Amino acid sequence: MRIVIVGQGGREHAFAQNLSREHEVIVTPGNPGMEADVTVSDRDPATLAPDLVVIGPEAPLVDGLADRLNHKGITALGPGAAGAQLEGSKAFLKQLCAEAGVPTASFGVATSIEAGLELFDRFGPPYVIKTDGLAAGKGVLVTQDRAEAEEDLAAKLSGLSFGAAGTRVVIEEGMLGPELSVFALCNGEDFLLLPPARDYKRLLDGDRGPNTGGMGSISPVPDVTAGVIDLVASSMIAPTLARLGELGIEYRGILYAGVMLTPSGPKLVEYNVRFGDPEAEVVLPRITSGLGEALLAAARGETIPSVQVSNQSAITVILAAPGYPDSPERGLEITGVEEARASEEVSVFTAGVARRSEESAASKRLPYQDLATDGGRVLAVTGMGDTPIDARRRAYRGVELIHFDGLQYRRDIGF
Repeated sequence: MRIVIVGQGGREHAFAQNLSREHEVIVTPGNPGMEADVTVSDRDPATLAPDLVVIGPEAPLVDGLADRLNHKGITALGPGAAGAQLEGSKAFLKQLCAEAGVPTASFGVATSIEAGLELFDRFGPPYVIKTDGLAAGKGVLVTQDRAEAEEDLAAKLSGLSFGAAGTRVVIEEGMLGPELSVFALCNGEDFLLLPPARDYKRLLDGDRGPNTGGMGSISPVPDVTAGVIDLVASSMIAPTLARLGELGIEYRGILYAGVMLTPSGPKLVEYNVRFGDPEAEVVLPRITSGLGEALLAAARGETIPSVQVSNQSAITVILAAPGYPDSPERGLEITGVEEARASEEVSVFTAGVARRSEESAASKRLPYQDLATDGGRVLAVTGMGDTPIDARRRAYRGVELIHFDGLQYRRDIGF
């Protein structure tokens, strides 16, 4: 089967590496580091004669790419624009949760400073302010500081922080507890659960610093039982698909539930309409076979076959550019990727990378030569092992072999 993957980050590299074991894979637009594993193309996915198109990022899904491909008779995995509103609009998500009876935090929607301040008074600290639209995983502030919350509210509503995506915000009641990422592969009516993970959102060790797109992840999650996963599936994913169906929305694709394990039980933090990143880099290496067939069946609305999942643990550490998440530096030389990839049970997925020069890009030298930083989250290093301790040791052994000036990473992933 020829599978075309749309995207250019670490998530798409993880998909490509997994699927290329059993299928022909092309990634568009991809990035130069992927060339070690698969074919990279800058062509429109519809022109590549795909049997299946897998759409990785959220923006093209919200923009209706799956609708356009399916209209052309090309099988695409990913919800249409209507279903992608679950991620494209936090207000739509919260309203649907209320209608479907999905447990989540109390909330309100604000388009003015006055309305936002009233919601702050109602819910009290911690203050949770989310952009309504897409913000690359960075549109959420959680703070105990009222002054900081008011400053963030003003910056978002004015368009200063996230442009039009932030001119409407959702303000929620704060929740406490560890987080959990649950992934369901959906065929419109039913779903197959994929391995869960835990994401580490804060930039610095000990969950300090600003929110990011994710600085690492672990799978499976040692303190989470199968019963908790089943409860998330029955109380969140199943009623969400049912409510979407009542609205005439047939959801085919990945539904990612970000869950908080509160003292009163699991509650939904958010939905994403695609695989998480960096969760993909920790979950997909654990799926040993059958992923392509499962994705194709879901995209066609057919019964989804099971996939084979390794019992091994996996831990992913993100290497970020200096200045991330606000102003990442570009053009910094990257070394050591080839050596890290040669380490036992270590994978390196490339994300924010580019060739250092037009000459090296044109000559297409070895995939990991002449790479430079070209984004915030540059690389994802995944280690696997029989225990979380083994996986963690291997991941950080790989990290230590890689260098670029100002490299940032957390040293507590997996603790």
